[in-house]
Amino acid sequence: MSGVMLITGGGRGIGAATARLGAKAGYRVCVNYKADERSAQQLAEQIGHAATAVQGDVSIEADVLRLFKEVDRMGALSVLVNNAGIVDRSSRVENLTAERIQRMLAVNVTGSFLCAREAVKRMSTKHGGKGGAIVNVSSMAAKLGGAGDYVDYAASKGAIDSLTVGLAKEVGAEGIRVNAVRPGVIRTEIHATSGDPGRVERIAATTPLQRGGDADEVARAILWLASAEASYITGALLDVSGGR
Repeated sequence: MSGVMLITGGGRGIGAATARLGAKAGYRVCVNYKADERSAQQLAEQIGHAATAVQGDVSIEADVLRLFKEVDRMGALSVLVNNAGIVDRSSRVENLTAERIQRMLAVNVTGSFLCAREAVKRMSTKHGGKGGAIVNVSSMAAKLGGAGDYVDYAASKGAIDSLTVGLAKEVGAEGIRVNAVRPGVIRTEIHATSGDPGRVERIAATTPLQRGGDADEVARAILWLASAEASYITGALLDVSGGR
């Protein structure tokens, strides 16, 4: 494996695990972050010369354009991992504010579209590129609905599923494969963000495997979808959920 792998929201959790595995696989890794500079810079330092940390809010077009200019300086983009995303406190739909919904969609949906757009411009053989892979990070919430917790988050991830399937069909003949992973209950900081730090332990026993997942397990699925081992796979939604 060679070239550059861009991971949005890559400073912690699944993104950080993917960055470490990507560097081990031979990629030069760009770790994007929005606000947690310390975590992203520490991660880049741990990985070494193969990694660079770049700030940018994926929901802001100017930031995305600046991010991809930094990526261009690293070399040819081979893989985009659309991992940046937010969640919010558990809430029923009747209590959601317009501001919360707009922010959720701006980061989780618009951000993924903007990054995919810029990746296609660089990877597509139609634009002189050599092809590549896009791996979107969706969620099992897209399938389960998030009732009583975060239907807005689930809906945003449903949009990522549709983006994955549609874009795969659009650019398949241009050398780009587009797939998604749908993590289930994974041990990351996102549960504390939603006000439910004990979520993994509470739900883990309901999965067929009777445990929660680790970020590395999702990262391995991402790396596989990005690799030549998955060369005939596009438009796929791979559930990494313990069977839930």
